[in-house]
Amino acid sequence: MTASLHGDDADPGFQIAPMVDVVFVLMLFFMACAAFRVNERELGLNLPAGHGKAVLIEVVVAADGAVLLNGKLMGNAQDRALPALTGWLRNSRETFGDGDTLIIRPAPTTQHERLMEVLSAAAAAGWRNVTFG
Repeated sequence: MTASLHGDDADPGFQIAPMVDVVFVLMLFFMACAAFRVNERELGLNLPAGHGKAVLIEVVVAADGAVLLNGKLMGNAQDRALPALTGWLRNSRETFGDGDTLIIRPAPTTQHERLMEVLSAAAAAGWRNVTFG
């Protein structure tokens, strides 16, 4: 028997049809992605102008209820009204103005009632820009 060139043992050679299919699929993918291009726009922002030197005022409320202002003790756990803190915050607001922010940093286990007392002292001193850090 003679061997046939088109038998089961024949080498199929390089098939171009699957390669063309892959190229068409890649081309469709890139064309679809190009349609979703994001248009960049310029945003008009009005940034606030600095008023010179920024003042960092940090109130730390410890877990035991002690209130520290920039490291200085302003009230212990029994002091509910916090008059020293209120007076200092009032003087600093009158000196530096309303542009600065008061940062309150409570300990993770601080009572919420104590935070409300510190916020009340800040409100009594006239602070409007208060944040938690």
